[in-house]
Amino acid sequence: MSANGSPTGQQPTATYDSAFLKACRREPVPHTPVWFMRQAGRSLPEYRKVREGIPMLESCMRPDLVTEITLQPVRRHDVDAAIYFSDIVVPLKAIGVDLDIKPGVGPVVEHPIRSRADLAQLRDLTPEDVSYVTEAIGLLTAELGETPLIGFAGAPFTLASYLVEGGPSRTYENAKAMMYGEPQLWADLLDRLADITAAFLTVQIEAGASAVQLFDSWAGALAPADYRRSVLPASAKVFRAVEAYGVPRIHFGVGSGELLGLMGEAGADVVGVDWRVPLDEAARRVGPGKALQGNLDPTVLFATEEAVESKAREVLDTAAGLEGHIFNLGHGVMPSTDPDALTRLVEYVHTQTAR
Repeated sequence: MSANGSPTGQQPTATYDSAFLKACRREPVPHTPVWFMRQAGRSLPEYRKVREGIPMLESCMRPDLVTEITLQPVRRHDVDAAIYFSDIVVPLKAIGVDLDIKPGVGPVVEHPIRSRADLAQLRDLTPEDVSYVTEAIGLLTAELGETPLIGFAGAPFTLASYLVEGGPSRTYENAKAMMYGEPQLWADLLDRLADITAAFLTVQIEAGASAVQLFDSWAGALAPADYRRSVLPASAKVFRAVEAYGVPRIHFGVGSGELLGLMGEAGADVVGVDWRVPLDEAARRVGPGKALQGNLDPTVLFATEEAVESKAREVLDTAAGLEGHIFNLGHGVMPSTDPDALTRLVEYVHTQTAR
């Protein structure tokens, strides 16, 4: 039985009737569900304490640590879903790509992919490569009970950009040069990454994740025509690969207002929206048949409590006519955010939308 499904003759899973999964399915909800991207992380003192002296990638490979970090924001904020604590480069590390996450920099790849021969770095991902993910999700679902767990992965374009650039970039000149100048090499790179990403999501779903989110963090760097031609096919392949499991699939990108319709076309059930586009306008761009997720500006949380509530009210008002809405930030929680501001925000949204 899938983590989200309710097959004939069997009882629904514990999370099936949760507010989060109901919203994903565009069904009536008892309140608007809330979770936050990067809710498990540096904004929490308990996270900083448990991670002290432990490198990021190592922390992602220790089931006990992953379990504790994933649960921390659920305990503290009463959010409606947990998101599996990991990093988008974990599956690349698991198949042997020589990379590390450097503090203050981000993922750095020792041997960037610049030629067809370099594709040899990318072998298939097997469940055995990430057995710690299966173990951690087993521990988490036992603890979470009726609270859904969201699995996630980086989208092929964002992973390809890291691999080609060798690390974070503001201009993506190497990645775009390959995309424009060597389109077949680019297509083969993204296709291979789509297979790796799909395998990584499959492991999470089969271990018990109730939904999955594909992060295309850098997609906003693309023009719509380039996205449709050079990126959408790989993302669509990922979503198709996990469709049969029946779990909701969420698609999110930063600065992707011009791409919202295309990101929906890729196969997501829920489209994440950053803070630049109001949700009612996002719904028009995405079209019918999709729930939306978002979209409070993360920096609002540094303002007064009254200002936070006012801006949250704006988000809820623009979402009032949507078939399904999951309240979230328009990007991740910033490290210096006051955790109490997040707790108050969850309570505010729950109270204001109680039905």
